[in-house]
Amino acid sequence: MTRTLEGRHAVVTGAGSGIGRACAERLAEAGCHVTVIGRHIGRLEESSDRIGLEAAFVAPADVTDPDALAAAIEAGRDRFGPIDILINNAGTATSAPFLKTSADDLRAMLALNLEAPAEAARLVLPGMLTRRWGRIVNVASTAGLKGYPYVSAYVAAKHGLVGLTRAVALEVAAKGVTVNAVCPGFTDTELVARSVEAITGKTGRTGDEARAALAASNPQGRLITPDEVAQTIVWLCGDGASGVNGVAVPVAGGEL
Repeated sequence: MTRTLEGRHAVVTGAGSGIGRACAERLAEAGCHVTVIGRHIGRLEESSDRIGLEAAFVAPADVTDPDALAAAIEAGRDRFGPIDILINNAGTATSAPFLKTSADDLRAMLALNLEAPAEAARLVLPGMLTRRWGRIVNVASTAGLKGYPYVSAYVAAKHGLVGLTRAVALEVAAKGVTVNAVCPGFTDTELVARSVEAITGKTGRTGDEARAALAASNPQGRLITPDEVAQTIVWLCGDGASGVNGVAVPVAGGEL
């Protein structure tokens, strides 16, 4: 990959596996120093080892804890300097019928998938605006663009994240900063692995049958790979995408 982001400092949340790890690796290949944030220090260290210690800094934190998130971002800033790029990737989904989704369940989905990205953006945007250059990419989901049954809290949170993306993008459009979202379809990550387990447990289908059912939502008939999402994100961070702002880019093989 061409080093189109040489010298930039990127922060990636949820960087211990899946899309977050792939994104951290691709950003490092493009020339970034990368602060990797997540709850599991062992996984973050694995990501750091894959990137190289000179290019990666491990900052463990629960992103739903505002103080811990602020401390992790500040530690990254101390290590690599001002933050140019923020990738809000940390997130998860829980599955239940709406009538069995409690208020606490909804609040938990909003805290991780909407409130934490908003807080991270508040922490990095002032510096971006001062320097008149910055990129924020929120990892949403096709669930931020359409409905799915049995994940109402997740769908609500991801729709909120897409709305936040579009609104903030307009506020910073004339100030050298872009804010976009990527909306992956079913992607070959631990989240989908848990979905497969849930399907097999509830329906008696085999694992292969469950994966095929998820892949069928993609007109290409397959799961998206984390690296496909990561490469889309890196493109959005580059100067070649400086005119792309406030969009939610599906990475879903034509599902949307």
